[in-house]
Amino acid sequence: MHMMRRLKSFASGRSSISDPGGESGFKKEKVEQDVVGGDVSSEFDMEVDKDEGTEAELQTASTHLDAMASTSSTNPMSKPQEADLHQVPAEDIENKMAKGKLTETVGKYSLNSFLLNVFTNECKTISYMAERVVGTGSFGVVFQAKCLETGESVAIKKVLQDKRYKNRELQIMQMLNHPNVVKLKHHFFSTTDRDELYLNLVLEFVPETVYRASKYFARMKQHMPLLYAQLYTYQICRALSYIHRVVGVCHRDIKPQNLLEPQAATGHTWELQELLCSVPGEPNISYICSRYYRAPELIFGATEYTTAIDMWSVGCVLAELLLGQPLFPGESGVDQLVEIIKILGTPTREEIKCMNPNYTEFKFPQIKAHPWHKIFQKRMPPEAVDLVSRLLQYSPSLRYKALDACAHHFFDDLRNPNTRLPNGSSLPPLFNFMPQELEGASPELIQRLIPEHAMT
Repeated sequence: MHMMRRLKSFASGRSSISDPGGESGFKKEKVEQDVVGGDVSSEFDMEVDKDEGTEAELQTASTHLDAMASTSSTNPMSKPQEADLHQVPAEDIENKMAKGKLTETVGKYSLNSFLLNVFTNECKTISYMAERVVGTGSFGVVFQAKCLETGESVAIKKVLQDKRYKNRELQIMQMLNHPNVVKLKHHFFSTTDRDELYLNLVLEFVPETVYRASKYFARMKQHMPLLYAQLYTYQICRALSYIHRVVGVCHRDIKPQNLLEPQAATGHTWELQELLCSVPGEPNISYICSRYYRAPELIFGATEYTTAIDMWSVGCVLAELLLGQPLFPGESGVDQLVEIIKILGTPTREEIKCMNPNYTEFKFPQIKAHPWHKIFQKRMPPEAVDLVSRLLQYSPSLRYKALDACAHHFFDDLRNPNTRLPNGSSLPPLFNFMPQELEGASPELIQRLIPEHAMT
């Protein structure tokens, strides 16, 4: 009822969206905050507010959506079951290491573990001292830690291994080798006093995030330089093209907090989730991806989704970098759909079918799409607006693929050999494609992707 009431009010003209291109700007961001020294936002956070009424009070569309949200809201990590190393595949045990131990000492976590160097197969003892928590979520916790032997800072991601669910994260992380994807250094298992099994991933530590960079400019009441938005988005797309096309996985939680920013804006993507369900007979869960960046097919409860969900998230991130605030700041999973409809208009029956064929009977008030040129400032380059519009399509099949997005004219400045960073430095390497990244791409696409000066 809450959703339908809001949509009807908007359709009748009693409410409106602020014009981000004008003085008023978009609605103020509500959720994202810095927590415990790091960028932390709730994952699996699609819930319905308790005061939105019972299901019996809702109209048809709102009832179905609320039901989807409420049945999906169970965190699969919320009820851990007992686990031990016997639940880990034997080949994993042989290829990894003995158990590590994680104990709390004087307000910090002292981590002394026997590890296997996954790159050299050299067994050795490496000691890490966890210094602070830099991220938490349903997946577990991420520590910043220091290697006591070398002084190197690393990130240690501690993930519960729930025997009820397949966790391919380690398998996937071992496959990854790309300049825009964070690198796995080591891994080991640890157990708690309750015999819960945790996978610990030792990753390169990158201190800054695109989220922090965006907030810096917002605090300064400035727009992020367009070149930064181009660099960040291009490298996100290139990394996603690699994991989509080469590795065959879906990220499933693209958001500014998960995009790491090394020096010189070289850009990495972080926080890979599980393998996507292109495997026959293995349904996915729709309750993934942080709310502001969640593709509409997930809101509609689709479990047979594709890598297009990542490209929707990229469109949301790009729009946020250009606007300085989230494009779709929904207060709940259902409200998220309201925010999307207010800009894209009411989805057609065919578009709903493309998102989830099981939900074609929804009856929404007819709302016209808000013109993209009114969403962004007048001085915004049309190429930027065009790319956003090609990513934020209701129909997943109509969204740009990641490699196609890399060739978009919005990134032509990056292909200009005379382009420099604001400090005068050269751009980071952007066109050092590996052969497998371009496998299957047409000659025309490759020609657009790699400028002539980078061919040599």
